[in-house]
Amino acid sequence: MKKISVLAVVGGISDRSLNRQLFDSILTIEQDLEFKQAQISPLPFFNQDLEMDPPETVVRFKEQIRESDAVLFVTPEYNRSIPGVLKNAIDWGSRPMGRNCWENKPAAMMGVSMSKFGTLSAQAHLRIILNYLNMRVMTQPEFCLSANSNAMNAEYFKEGFFRKKTEGFLYSFKEWIEFLSEKETNFTKIKLSLFSYSQET
Repeated sequence: MKKISVLAVVGGISDRSLNRQLFDSILTIEQDLEFKQAQISPLPFFNQDLEMDPPETVVRFKEQIRESDAVLFVTPEYNRSIPGVLKNAIDWGSRPMGRNCWENKPAAMMGVSMSKFGTLSAQAHLRIILNYLNMRVMTQPEFCLSANSNAMNAEYFKEGFFRKKTEGFLYSFKEWIEFLSEKETNFTKIKLSLFSYSQET
């Protein structure tokens, strides 16, 4: 069975990022999702003067979005919102006007931070942005965790509570993508049937 291609956009670009470690742990889980990580740190600051003839890094990034079946956002929380580097990447993918690469893509978000509220605020802000861009964002289950950086490492995310929560989240995301795909297929069949009927009459 063909695996579902998912583009992972990780907002933590530090080598020590908890969210990068979280994403790395995802890759150890056997599943029907095939992840490719977008490299967003090389993207220049969004500049409308460049959007009609963007740098190669932007061109490749937008190609990755178009080629993917779905998108997973893994975000830290900075000052109660998402990192600037993540917002910059989202802006590039949405421009120029009328060429929004994020349009209709199934999406999910997850994140971990040292805040007692996890990444709750960051994900709330991110959801507003993604809804505006007409992405099909999964609402449940949420993956918004608080963590102690002293206890966290790459291996920790692969064990116990985190492992089970991650497995459940990814399974739900796969079901969400398949549900939307089936819904779109049925809608296309209805449109074709209506077109055929109108031609006959």
